[in-house]
Amino acid sequence: MNKSLKLLLSFISLHGRQSTPLLKACIRSGRKRKLKLKLGKYFFMRELSLFELFVDPLNRIGIRYMITGAVASMIYGEPRLTHDIDLVVELGTENAEKMIEVYPANEFYCPPVEVIKVEIKRHHRGHFNLIHHKTGFKADVYLMGEDNLHDWGMSKRRQIDIEGKILWVAPPEYVILRKLQYYREGGSEKHLRDIDGMIELSREQIDFKELEHRINQNSMKKEWEKVKTKPTKSIR
Repeated sequence: MNKSLKLLLSFISLHGRQSTPLLKACIRSGRKRKLKLKLGKYFFMRELSLFELFVDPLNRIGIRYMITGAVASMIYGEPRLTHDIDLVVELGTENAEKMIEVYPANEFYCPPVEVIKVEIKRHHRGHFNLIHHKTGFKADVYLMGEDNLHDWGMSKRRQIDIEGKILWVAPPEYVILRKLQYYREGGSEKHLRDIDGMIELSREQIDFKELEHRINQNSMKKEWEKVKTKPTKSIR
């Protein structure tokens, strides 16, 4: 039995077929840091639709982005239900009007061009929402600004092919760092659980040396110790 099938069967036995929206039959990393994500036949089309609704328009107009947040943690870790997707987007004011064009008002809520331009000009934490009217799915769009972590993550983003659909996903180290940041700011244990799942299922994809360097650089050592000392952690 090959490694992919073993992972698929073990995941089903642990979580049940009803909770497998992002079954990872295998994740391979190549020279160009490209990942190949093969999905089991129990993949929920709802989640695939969530990706396509918001990512396909960006792919069409050539805007650089990376998926992060809960969706990225599911890709690298354990699945859970979500109707939202977080995107970090490299968007200049000259491209603000393109967002209105590719997310048309009859299908999406998209803020006015003026609002998008204001958010783009913010040095830090520029942000706006996109909402698909029919499904209620939402995208939180975070602008690059002058955030060094965004810059680093975008330079290391990974390409994933899901049945012919191209997605760009933040590297696992970036996702973990943001989860640690959110835990520090809000104290929600779900971020530690997400990190736990990522380490358990995608350990071979994580550069722990680089991760710990960034943790020290961003003064998150205390939060990282919380992860390392949790009883269920496989990192120890």
